[in-house]
Amino acid sequence: MRQIWTISKRELQSFFDSLMAYIMLIAFLGFSGFFTWLFGSDIFFVKQASLGSFFGIAYWTLFFFIPALTMRQFAEENRSGTIELLLTKPVSDWQVVLGKFFSTFVLILIALLLTLPYYITVANLGPIDHGAVITGYLGLILMSAAYVAIGVYTSSVSSNQIVSYLLALFIGIFFQIIFSMLSGNFSGLIGEVLNFLSVSSHFDSISRGVIDSKDLIFFFSLIFLGLILTEANLAKKRN
Repeated sequence: MRQIWTISKRELQSFFDSLMAYIMLIAFLGFSGFFTWLFGSDIFFVKQASLGSFFGIAYWTLFFFIPALTMRQFAEENRSGTIELLLTKPVSDWQVVLGKFFSTFVLILIALLLTLPYYITVANLGPIDHGAVITGYLGLILMSAAYVAIGVYTSSVSSNQIVSYLLALFIGIFFQIIFSMLSGNFSGLIGEVLNFLSVSSHFDSISRGVIDSKDLIFFFSLIFLGLILTEANLAKKRN
């Protein structure tokens, strides 16, 4: 666990040293704040104490921002050749993978924690469903963890950060959009499978306040798949 924390701390520090963390946090808060409070289906427009508009905006904002954060995790080390140096240190492949994963995940958690003033403000405007807010944040956390795992994997297969970003975005589009669209065109088992593979169906379910075991299984399976593929890719490099 100490090795994982050391790697995570180093990676997290590199985010802040390169200004990437500050840019991401400011951009995320700017986008989510603007569309939550000022534009379109903002809180004042819907005239009810709800963070539904925020969760809808954050759902898409994080989808595009997370690949930008993960694209450098392994791609930069693959390009510079420092990945071989890292793998010669007394750390396992899993410790490296988890260290990289948690560094980005913690940065996402920091971004979400900085939006808690939205919750406090809305709660002061009128009666709010606190349970729906908690599950809404849980949905964003699970979705983010899944896309971080996918992004870490795509970064491990390329030495080009742009390629890693586009590949993570391409894979994410299937889970974010395509599976949901296709599920409406099929019935029976195929339709159910496609709907199960859709991130939106699970996120919508959780954000409505319903925590179903199938939603948790989906997100944890996606996280595990992304991490185990990354570990397998590192094991090939080590050999």
